[in-house]
Amino acid sequence: MGPTAPLRSSVLYLGCLLIIVGFAAYGAVASDAAKTVGPNACAECHKQEAEAWKGTHHFKTYREMPRNSKANEIADKMGVRRIRQESLCLNCHFTVQQKNNREEPVAGISCESCHGAGQDWIKVHSGFSGKTTLFESKVEEKERWKLADSKGMIRPRSFYLLAKNCYACHVVPQEDLVNKGGHKAGSAFELMSWSQGEVLHNTWYSKGRENVPANAARKRMLYLIGLGVELETALRAIGKATVRKAYAFEMAKRADGARKQLAAAAKAAPNVPEIARIVELSHTAGLKLNNERSLTAAADSISNQITIMTEKYDGSTMSGLDSLIPGPEKFKGTARKPDN
Repeated sequence: MGPTAPLRSSVLYLGCLLIIVGFAAYGAVASDAAKTVGPNACAECHKQEAEAWKGTHHFKTYREMPRNSKANEIADKMGVRRIRQESLCLNCHFTVQQKNNREEPVAGISCESCHGAGQDWIKVHSGFSGKTTLFESKVEEKERWKLADSKGMIRPRSFYLLAKNCYACHVVPQEDLVNKGGHKAGSAFELMSWSQGEVLHNTWYSKGRENVPANAARKRMLYLIGLGVELETALRAIGKATVRKAYAFEMAKRADGARKQLAAAAKAAPNVPEIARIVELSHTAGLKLNNERSLTAAADSISNQITIMTEKYDGSTMSGLDSLIPGPEKFKGTARKPDN
């Protein structure tokens, strides 16, 4: 077969140890080290959330990854001498802060990895319009959140931006890292179930008394938007692939799997026509090399449809998806129980 032949989706999945790595995926939200305040600044108020984070792999990667033999083997192949000092590893494995005119890792994957660098919004989001929460009007609250959003805060309701951040690292966007370094092309990541396990920190509005999973409507949105972003990310990655090796095959496999799941979702929730439109768009570009223009155009159109869904729906009318959504036994790890 020539280099433009469709990539087979039946290639065996690489068996090497999973190490979530990479840099910001195409179109993902990139962190800004110059505006990163670090997890301690968030923990001043979000104590329960910080404690939940300390029990996660996201937290532990700061100490464990540089000592991991597989990580070091990959680093050697990529010419990386110190894992904590080169951007190939830093951008996904660590929270990086600019100090003394240089970028330094200060923690593992932390608050700002998901919610955006906080310098411009951290005081805004907690300012209660100069009052206290008891005396802030609904109008003032709405304006405060609008301002925080405009300054780069990514809130839990921002399904698309959160999903883009997750898939930016859970799907490796660097071909050589896989083909040359031997890194796995990505994790078996599913947004809904992975967000409800050890990373769950749903304690703020219950004042730390609970850490309950998302409700049914939110689970539907996490599941649906997650699949859409996985498909979008994989299509962009195939467009960047240059050789018929593991990376290209794995990305094609990923894209094909996501669109099949979305096709099932379209049948289960026919009242959400955007799902079927995404599936249709995904078939407008072949999963093959030397096809970046078509693949990028398809991914851009899918991105538009995902944005429409996040603005148009809240998940309450998507009960048809419930039979497709993974149950608690699929949650990634165990959620921390908050202190009394």
